[in-house]
Amino acid sequence: MIKYIVIFFFLILTTNSTANNKEKIIENLKNTRNLDFNFEQNINGKIENGNCTIEYPKKMFCEYAKSNNKILVSNGKSLVIKTITSYYRYPLDKTPLNFILDKNFLINKIGVLEERIVDESLINYTIKENDIEINVFFNKENYDLIGWQNTDIYQNFNITFLSSIRKNRIISKNIFKIPTQN
Repeated sequence: MIKYIVIFFFLILTTNSTANNKEKIIENLKNTRNLDFNFEQNINGKIENGNCTIEYPKKMFCEYAKSNNKILVSNGKSLVIKTITSYYRYPLDKTPLNFILDKNFLINKIGVLEERIVDESLINYTIKENDIEINVFFNKENYDLIGWQNTDIYQNFNITFLSSIRKNRIISKNIFKIPTQN
């Protein structure tokens, strides 16, 4: 009998912990208007880094640290990746970033998904939507979004890790203006 009571309390604590993590992540997302962060991105073993600013919903500006002046810009509808020698423009809704940059989408999905704890410090949710699979990761201490992994439109495996995250800062709206092709 005592064995069943212990199992019962363990299940209740585990369920409450999961619900508690979800509630805190959702509350944190609801209270986040924008964030900026440093990033490290690994695409099929090629590592790049830089700084990004996200403004919900669906706006993003990233400057890469390499010398080819690479930027990534989303105005909420289009996504542009521009370097000194190249210019690519995509409909945002055809990319995984369409989901990552939509906090209401994330909130709704997290509310119904099972969480997985990774290395006792990360909370992971796997989102499957429109033949796209995205793993999003949150910090277990402060419930901030700290990264994602997905396969991009070219079938490249992409891992993005966020650091030095700052939220709800005053940002210029001009940074989300789609650059022109040279």
